[in-house]
Amino acid sequence: MNLNPNPVFIISKNLRTRHRNSKIWRSIFFLSTALAILVLIVLILSIVNQAFGFVLIKNTVEPGELSSIPLEQLTKPALIKILKSNLTSNRYKTIDRELPFTARNQEELVDLVTSEIVEPTVVESYHLDVSIFDKEKILAEAAQKHPDARLEFRAWINSSFINRSMSSTPELAGVRTAIFGSLWIILITIAVAFPIGVGAAIYLEEYAGHNRINRIIQTNIDNLAGVPSIIYGILGLAIFVRGLGFFTSGAFLGNGETGGRTILSAGFTMGLLTLPILIINAQEAIRAVPNSLRQASYGIGATKWQTIWHHVLPSALPGILTGTILAVSRAIGETAPLILVGASSFINKDPSGVFSRFTALPIQIYNWTTRPQAEFRNIAAAAILVLLILLLSLNAFAIIMRNRFVRRIS
Repeated sequence: MNLNPNPVFIISKNLRTRHRNSKIWRSIFFLSTALAILVLIVLILSIVNQAFGFVLIKNTVEPGELSSIPLEQLTKPALIKILKSNLTSNRYKTIDRELPFTARNQEELVDLVTSEIVEPTVVESYHLDVSIFDKEKILAEAAQKHPDARLEFRAWINSSFINRSMSSTPELAGVRTAIFGSLWIILITIAVAFPIGVGAAIYLEEYAGHNRINRIIQTNIDNLAGVPSIIYGILGLAIFVRGLGFFTSGAFLGNGETGGRTILSAGFTMGLLTLPILIINAQEAIRAVPNSLRQASYGIGATKWQTIWHHVLPSALPGILTGTILAVSRAIGETAPLILVGASSFINKDPSGVFSRFTALPIQIYNWTTRPQAEFRNIAAAAILVLLILLLSLNAFAIIMRNRFVRRIS
């Protein structure tokens, strides 16, 4: 009697089991991917639903009472005259002290007349789904409750929303200052984190030995990648705002009014936050370069640094850039560290340099979502779309540059 099972039968049985397990895991993968796409679609639709829709607007003073021609067609002197004749003397002097009327352009003066005198107020706003499917109900409600208000379809995300600065009136608020703040922070973050991160990765992979100290360093880097972002905010507050405030505030150049709560401090803090992620990704990219490439370089007489600079780094750079994209994607949406290092929720003056006070798109979105008025949630949804477009644009640019570099070295 043969006690040994048939080898062909065992192989066939194992193969069927593997195929069955493969189908199960493939189904799980497709199901999870479809679920993730569905959740993403629902999220985007909910944001778009709040960023568009009908609004009922009522003016405190009708523009026709101020001028017989549209405000947009008036000259600067005519607009200044309207402001002077309709504002109290104290309010007029306060606005002029912030920025002289003569230094403002025509569009800014029109916005001032609109916000300070006309004072348009959204008395009711409707989401996109209601605006599409219940239009008749909206018209009836508007005629009954607000007969003196005008009904218009508003896209809260538009050119005016992007070009205007912050305002306490949601109808006139914009994200220009927040966009500039976010771009400044990201540029400083990349300038700080990229060279330090790549340099650290080169040292750890190409020069550092496998001793106890280097293993401790590697373990700490891995752990720092998972530290909550608010911890980096506390670190940035202690080091860059308070410890190095003399430099980060610009006091050594005679500009110490900000007390270290500047774009420079925010950029350094975000650089610390993204540094562990960038180091780990750069290490993986350098580790993926075949060792045969290094041996070939040594074989023709190249030094270690020449091998790294001319062969290892060009081959690893696409992976390094991919890690940089991921790190920047995390940094551009962070809020907690920026709050701790001094981001303001209300700044209507564009940053003029790295020593300026700042705000950022995530801060602005957070601030608007905490307001009780429904209109602030509308502009918060519009700001989220702006943030997504900005993030996707920066990532697309980075991907295009990475692909160009890959084609050049291949």
